[in-house]
Amino acid sequence: MDGVGSFGAGRAGTTIDPIAFAKQPQTILRALSWIFSLVVFASIVNEGYVNLGSERLHCVFNKNADACNYGVFVGLVGLLACSFFFLLDYKFSSISSVKDRKKAIMLEVGFSGFWSFLYFVSFCFLANQWSRTTSDDLPLNQGADAARAAIAFSFFSIITWAGLTVRAVQKYLLGTDMTLFTTEHMDGGAPTQPYPSNSPVGDTTETTETYQSPPFTENNAAPTYQVPIY
Repeated sequence: MDGVGSFGAGRAGTTIDPIAFAKQPQTILRALSWIFSLVVFASIVNEGYVNLGSERLHCVFNKNADACNYGVFVGLVGLLACSFFFLLDYKFSSISSVKDRKKAIMLEVGFSGFWSFLYFVSFCFLANQWSRTTSDDLPLNQGADAARAAIAFSFFSIITWAGLTVRAVQKYLLGTDMTLFTTEHMDGGAPTQPYPSNSPVGDTTETTETYQSPPFTENNAAPTYQVPIY
């Protein structure tokens, strides 16, 4: 697992390759979700309201203002969320704390799954209101293309956000390679090395060392001289 850190990302502090980052499936899904959210939001804001001979504007979806407001809300928040998570993906490798990485992944899993569900509701809601819209409500077929675009890209957004949810779950299940991080790294602090201990594990008694005199020391007693016998 050389070069691989926690939750499928690189080691903390590694250099990010923009080309490799752009080719990742998660980045592609993120970009598609950003585009689809922009289409849903812009279609309703620009052509989702028509003027039927009065100063008051009516929503093209069966004159139901809640349908237009819901589509604008889901598209706008999805657009901003994609921008935020895109930046988070790019900076993810620079996060040194494993706990912070885990929180970021959990946030992505929860939000992506929830927003996929909201886009499912948006698709069903807009499609239902559009099916109830009569030709009298839209003279000269005004706003029809924008309504169809909002419905279609709401459906496409369900797929992309669901794909982002699956990718985030996969990253979460990868967990972390604990050999790359100490406890201090998990808390975001610098690792510290403990002082080594010479005593064996589980030994609670203190050992006393006996004093040994250094070698080659002279004895205080004078050596005896023996006279040779011839």
